[in-house]
Amino acid sequence: MKKIGLGVLGLGEGRSIISGAVHSKLWEVVQLCDLNEQLGRERCREFNLDQFTTSMEALLSNEAVDVVGIYTPDHLHASHVIAALRAGKHVICTKPFLNDLSQAKAVLDAQKKSGKCVMVGQSSRFFAPFARQREHYATGAFGEIITVEAYYNADHRWFLKKGWAKTDAFKWLYGGLSHPVDLVRWYLPDIAEVMGYASLSPNGRALGLKNDDTFQFIFKSATGIPARVSGTYNSPVIPLVRDSNMSCILRCANGASQGDYYDLRYAWKLGEKSCVETFEDQDDYYFRFGGHSHHAGEYQNYIEYFARCLAENRPPQPDVREGILTVALMQAMEETSASGMPVKVAAVLARHDLAELVSATST
Repeated sequence: MKKIGLGVLGLGEGRSIISGAVHSKLWEVVQLCDLNEQLGRERCREFNLDQFTTSMEALLSNEAVDVVGIYTPDHLHASHVIAALRAGKHVICTKPFLNDLSQAKAVLDAQKKSGKCVMVGQSSRFFAPFARQREHYATGAFGEIITVEAYYNADHRWFLKKGWAKTDAFKWLYGGLSHPVDLVRWYLPDIAEVMGYASLSPNGRALGLKNDDTFQFIFKSATGIPARVSGTYNSPVIPLVRDSNMSCILRCANGASQGDYYDLRYAWKLGEKSCVETFEDQDDYYFRFGGHSHHAGEYQNYIEYFARCLAENRPPQPDVREGILTVALMQAMEETSASGMPVKVAAVLARHDLAELVSATST
């Protein structure tokens, strides 16, 4: 199979996809792009690359670029996705796909018109414990889901050193909580209603954060199944010997399972049988630099999955529609935390001219 040409837009967060691509037999990194020329030169030296530009237009006009990887600040994703699609490129966009629904219809229309594939880089789906949990659940052995719980707690005060993270445009609800929200939607794609609360912690306030960083939400699916999502981002975390900081828990009719992120562990129980599976031998694959703050192995897994989807002419998941539905759920979470009242996801979609997606959820 001919290698797929990758152009990367945004080289801070984009470091992980560059690593994934240069270590993959399916990809060739054709060109890097960032407004920060010094950062671009650093990435070229780090990965032994020589094609860098500060012009997004130059990247999009490069005929050798088949796919654009978008790793820019969250509030720029919509315009960058649209520009890449109009240039005739397939797109991989890091999470959160969008930081609200204001441009969702334009993104959806651009994807339809282009005929190109869009994949949302929900990397946690491609991390060993969560992938194994999903594979195990898919066997049917656990039976029907009773409830799903997912959370992501992290002391990310370091992230606020990024200038744009202290602007009104940055929201941890989208930038961080999108991980556990996506894990819940992976098992319960028909979330119909949400209720919950959010607050800005004293630490976040002292550091100049503009939006909430502490979250507790309850979901209800169209069939009445409850689920829970929570997260904190600027407070100390429990030691890993007691808590993985990011986990997904399935409670089903015949058994239960838990995928844990940082300690690469998957635990499950079916009837009288229980087991803990570990993936510690893959730590160097997943976490290649920056301690556990970058997880390039997941990125390599999802770009190789995307390459196979392109070769087999099948849509990747999460695609543009699923990405927008997840954003709609997060916008409903934002609205309920402001109003103190339950919010229906279908109503949020309808208000943004996305009625064609309403059938994917329910009132």
